[in-house]
This record gives sequence, C-alpha cells and structure tokens, in this order.
Amino acid sequence: MSTWKTLMLQDSASSLMEQLMFFHDHTMMILIIITILISQMLISMIFNKFIHRYLLEGQLIEMIWTILPAITLILIALPSLRLLYIMDELNNPMISIKSIGHQWYWSYEYSDYKNLSFDSYMIPTSELKPFNFRLLEVDNQMIIPFKTHIRLIVTSADVIHSWTIPSLGIKIDGTPGRLNQANMYINRTGIFYGQCSEICGANHSFMPIMIESISPSFFLKWIQTSN
Repeated sequence: MSTWKTLMLQDSASSLMEQLMFFHDHTMMILIIITILISQMLISMIFNKFIHRYLLEGQLIEMIWTILPAITLILIALPSLRLLYIMDELNNPMISIKSIGHQWYWSYEYSDYKNLSFDSYMIPTSELKPFNFRLLEVDNQMIIPFKTHIRLIVTSADVIHSWTIPSLGIKIDGTPGRLNQANMYINRTGIFYGQCSEICGANHSFMPIMIESISPSFFLKWIQTSN
C-alpha cells in the first residue's frame, strides 16, 4: 500500500503491474534523454555568440530532426501496444467475480460458486482496531486465490464509480447499465488496498477496496464455509 514516503509506484503484485512499471521506466528514460539534449542545445544557443551568416538552409539537420522523433515514437509505441494486448480479455478464466459499485460501498458476486454475494462497507474510525488502517479497512474483503487467472466484471447500480488497485495495475470504471471487465493474476499472497477513483458523491472517499490473496486450497475452504 502507499505510505507517506512513497515517491514512486507501489510494489507490484501482478505480472501486469510489473510490465507497466517497466514501460514507465522505459518511457521516463527516453524523456530524460530528450530533456537533457534539448537543454544542452538551448544553453549552447544562448551563450554561443558565433553565427553563420551564409546559412540559408540545412537539409541534413532537417532530415535528422524529422527521423529521430519518428524513431523515438516507435520505441514508445511498440511496448505500449504490447501492454494493450496483455491487458486484453481472458479466454478461459478460472474464476469470474462481479463487483458492483453503490453509493457508497462495493458488493461482490462469485457466480461460479453457488452465487455467493456480499457487501463490503468501510469500517468506521470509531470501530477500528490498533492494527487497522483508517479509511482502508472493510468489514468483508474480496478474497481471491493467488496465481489464478481471474475475470473481474465491474458495473454500478447508481452513478459512475471506478474500481482501482494500484499495486495490481487495475483501474476500471463501473458504469450504470454497462459491464466492464479486466483480468487479474496475483503472483503472491497478501492484502492489497485501493479506493474508488471516480468522484461519485458526498462519501466518495469512504468506499475503499480491500483484496486478500490466499492459496487456492484456503480459498476453496473459504467458499465452503461461506456457503
């Protein structure tokens, strides 16, 4: 989860987030190189008093500053397109979970397991325990098995919400009357936090998302006890 000293992205908990972080670093390196080169050229032009009074055109330099930006854009576009295909729909997910946004809580439906469903409300500050996180803890967290392909279906019952888990690289809008979907694959156990990322009303800041990733065997036991 994010803390006060977190200046960069959160630690990844999925292969998708790892690829997003690699793409972020790749793009930032290109931007830093461009910024340094342009800054050096501007400083040189400002402090350099030499001029070429017979210079009317420079076809070579014009060709260079036309081709180099095109190559740079290709170097950014190719990994970006690869990420889009990675984020595409799953063909054979192991589990399908439906998340429904309400004002102001989330509800979850496990349609693959006897239509298990429950609501997830934020725990009020007055009821928090010393080890809980304020504005992030919920009474019923979403429980999923790790190293399992999961299809997440998100919608809304009233206004537009946004289901977001930064450490998983997932941000998907919940729109009334529409089903949006994403795929999840968590590569380790743990508890991961997120919040609604679309302003949805007065209590927009009080509908957190909490995921608990456990082993598949414990997940099946949880399903059996929940039913």
